[in-house]
Amino acid sequence: MVTWKNLDTLASYEELKNVAVVDLPAVMAGENGAERVKNYTVAMGAGLNYNYGAKKVDDKVLAALAKLAEEAQLVEKFEELYNGAVINTGEKRLVLHQMCRGQLGEAVVADGVDKRAFYTGEQAKITEFANKVHAGEITNADGEKFTTVVQIGIGGSDLGPRAIYLALENWAKKNNTLKMEARFISNVDPDDAAAVINSIDLAHSLFVLVSKSGTTLETLTNESFVKDALKNAGLDPAKHMAAVTSETSPLAKSADYLAAFFMDDYIGGRFSSSSAVGGAVLSLAFGPEVFAQFLDGAAEADKLATSKNLLENAAMLDALIGVYERNVLGHLCTAVLPYSQALSRFPAHLQQLDMESNGKSVNRFGEPIDYVTGPVIFGEPGTNGQHSFYQLLHQGTDIIPLQFIGYKNNQCGMDVDIQGTTSQQKLCANVVAQIVAFACGKEDTNLNKKFEGGRPSSIIIGEDVNPGSIGALLAHFENKVMFQGFVWNVNSFDQEGVQLGKVLATKVLAHDTDGALKEYSDLLNI
Repeated sequence: MVTWKNLDTLASYEELKNVAVVDLPAVMAGENGAERVKNYTVAMGAGLNYNYGAKKVDDKVLAALAKLAEEAQLVEKFEELYNGAVINTGEKRLVLHQMCRGQLGEAVVADGVDKRAFYTGEQAKITEFANKVHAGEITNADGEKFTTVVQIGIGGSDLGPRAIYLALENWAKKNNTLKMEARFISNVDPDDAAAVINSIDLAHSLFVLVSKSGTTLETLTNESFVKDALKNAGLDPAKHMAAVTSETSPLAKSADYLAAFFMDDYIGGRFSSSSAVGGAVLSLAFGPEVFAQFLDGAAEADKLATSKNLLENAAMLDALIGVYERNVLGHLCTAVLPYSQALSRFPAHLQQLDMESNGKSVNRFGEPIDYVTGPVIFGEPGTNGQHSFYQLLHQGTDIIPLQFIGYKNNQCGMDVDIQGTTSQQKLCANVVAQIVAFACGKEDTNLNKKFEGGRPSSIIIGEDVNPGSIGALLAHFENKVMFQGFVWNVNSFDQEGVQLGKVLATKVLAHDTDGALKEYSDLLNI
């Protein structure tokens, strides 16, 4: 039987706190360091590998983490989740995003509907729609093909799909699978929508509105902005718009859209990239076959996450090392550092995924907890980050664990040889140099030039950024966040902290304000 307990009540957690801390510069030196790098690797699926050689772990720490995984019943709780238990206690909902890319366990029937059949059915509808758009069977009013797709959404309806599109755009161009260019409108700042509208050919653009409820203020405001632009250009908005929403929303059966594709309450926004939220825009941009490859990569990572063997379960291992760093070593932040320009927006997606999920101070039963939970996530692609915030990472007063992501090959196949090495080789040389520099440091009598080292990092390594590997990468982090939420005994699948600001903003717009709220409103002439 699965039991949900706070971290500080677990005997294995007390054991973990008493394990000697690894001297990272010492263990990473010489041949011992070479053996760690060689042996501390776990497969993630789709050709990706998670290497944790430069983390502050050894056999004793790993054994303690394995005990923690067993006592906290992490795999059993995952089984509960994908078999349809009510894991989202705050909203009393199932959690079924993995079901969009495969069925790991039993059939899940909710509201009288087989959920796997529902998700595959919606993707089949998207596939048919996308193929008709690409074939010119669905066109604008003049019978001309759409060439651009624009997603209108915010939060999880934007960040994940945008990050994945940018990750695969160059790959698709190289492999002749770019069917339509994609753009994204998210911010309610009118300059965001205006910039997109001014950069596209409206007559040949198809807009995908994403709102589960059909009432999201920012998204509906941007929809109105777009509709006004279409009308001003002499175009019928209903001939240029599709919707991704719930079956019960006001958008579901509206004549204002060419088509409507459905999601449900069992998939949260930040976990929705493999649902219709990502499926519509990515299938239109790259073709349904490419999106299917993405789902296959995610499914492969999900399958690996069901293993009870900690050293064969990359997501669980990554999660538990993160818990160790946060709760035992006391590190507040984690930096996500992809050495691939294709992943330029991936850290932004992980910010929401991690911080919205596990930024909680009460447990899943609504009771206060006495230990820290989710870390602050930030990041930027290398080598740009090296010339921005790495100074603090190397010599700042706080130790910040690092999550590197690197690939052996670039996407476009273009490169240049300078001083005997290519740009890709220089990129890879930088990431391996940073890992060792952070771990081992450098002695110098000039303290300004001394590097203490002892800065832990891991690296995810792949051949290149492709649909399968980005699917596996996404699923890895989704599962990592899930496992950490289980350890901390928080509900990773609601987001009450997002709601208060929305409520107060509505009061401001209605001029129902007093005190500081009124004064701030007056300062901005609202």
